[in-house]
Amino acid sequence: MGYRLASVVLNVFDLAGRRRVYRPWVTEPGLWLQYDFGDGPVIKGRKTTLFCAWLAWSRFRVVIPIWDKTLPTVTACLDTTFRRIGGVPAYVLTDNEKTVTTDHIAGIAVRNPDVVEVARHYGTTIRTCVPADPETKGGSESTVKIAKGDLVPKDVNLREHYQTFGELEAACRQFGEEVNSRVHTATRRKPVERLAEEQQRLHPLPKSPFTAAFGTTRRVAWDSTISVEAVRYSVPHQLIDTRVWARFHGDELIVTAVDEHGPAREVARHQRGQPGSPVLDDTHYPPRQDKTGDRVPRATSADEAAFLALGPGAASWLVEAAAAGVRRIKAKMAEAVALAKLHSAPDVDRALGTAAVTGRFADADLLSILDYQASHEHTEPTRRSEDHSLQPGTGAWSSFGRTTTDIPEFDESDLT
Repeated sequence: MGYRLASVVLNVFDLAGRRRVYRPWVTEPGLWLQYDFGDGPVIKGRKTTLFCAWLAWSRFRVVIPIWDKTLPTVTACLDTTFRRIGGVPAYVLTDNEKTVTTDHIAGIAVRNPDVVEVARHYGTTIRTCVPADPETKGGSESTVKIAKGDLVPKDVNLREHYQTFGELEAACRQFGEEVNSRVHTATRRKPVERLAEEQQRLHPLPKSPFTAAFGTTRRVAWDSTISVEAVRYSVPHQLIDTRVWARFHGDELIVTAVDEHGPAREVARHQRGQPGSPVLDDTHYPPRQDKTGDRVPRATSADEAAFLALGPGAASWLVEAAAAGVRRIKAKMAEAVALAKLHSAPDVDRALGTAAVTGRFADADLLSILDYQASHEHTEPTRRSEDHSLQPGTGAWSSFGRTTTDIPEFDESDLT
């Protein structure tokens, strides 16, 4: 018994020796912001990514959906995050992505000079965690876990699949409002309330976002397009006569817009096009007006009103006759009104409809159709079917395949 107890105690001490001991992290307002990435939902066969930021002292969270993790995209996400929290923290902690760390020498992370320039623009410092040690940025890791559990459609959360990227953006916004308005278990306060206090310790935002990473500037023309390498690409029509930034990422053109006092945001993404073939997205334009009303006749005189009062057949006749360039349309309209006094108005209207369908607009066609309708029970045109053929007969095919020698010569005696 004593030997067994000693073994158990030894194992406990071995476990204790390997266990990692943490010192509680006492956060300070305005000091640290952490961000990380998580796998987002798939939209129309394409995978998305969730940019998840966490303000350490107030526990305020920001989740932004993105298509890629390039430096311009990350810069736009940081700019959006800073503007949502209302300031810039002293430090930004993240993982060792290539956009932030280009190499490690003697265990020291070599910072990407481009991201250093971004940090300098906003007045903050980019820090990275220990490689392969996610516990050094546990706050953002927790934010990623919670965001994925709530935003990515799964059987447990019963969330429906997203049809558009805009739906995912709206869901991320709603998620942020919910978690930031809920009492946090550690602080016993709502993050949005603590953020109001932390904003007093944040650095002020620069007047304009960092745009050097967004590409080259383009002016949006009145047809809601920009020209890049002799190819026209569409952008949302709300940006007409404004300036946007365009850059290529692989075979994709990414267009970024920057509001006067708002965050930078991606507004369009297209596959690389060819000169002479514009690349357009119908969603960038307002809904087209219904032009069907332009083909509906509207009376402007008493004579036109009398003709159109006959019924829809009269309206169809007028539209088709005008399109066919028929002569003396007004005289034929007056003739139809006069015929309605001899025949019933429904009969004349039906005859006009038949004339419109069959393209019969000659002088006597309307009267001929009326006579046919009066003398025949079936007024619909004869159509071929399984029981009836439009072929008048087979006599014309009697000599098909026969040579001239097979056909008897004509003999005048046959006439006697």
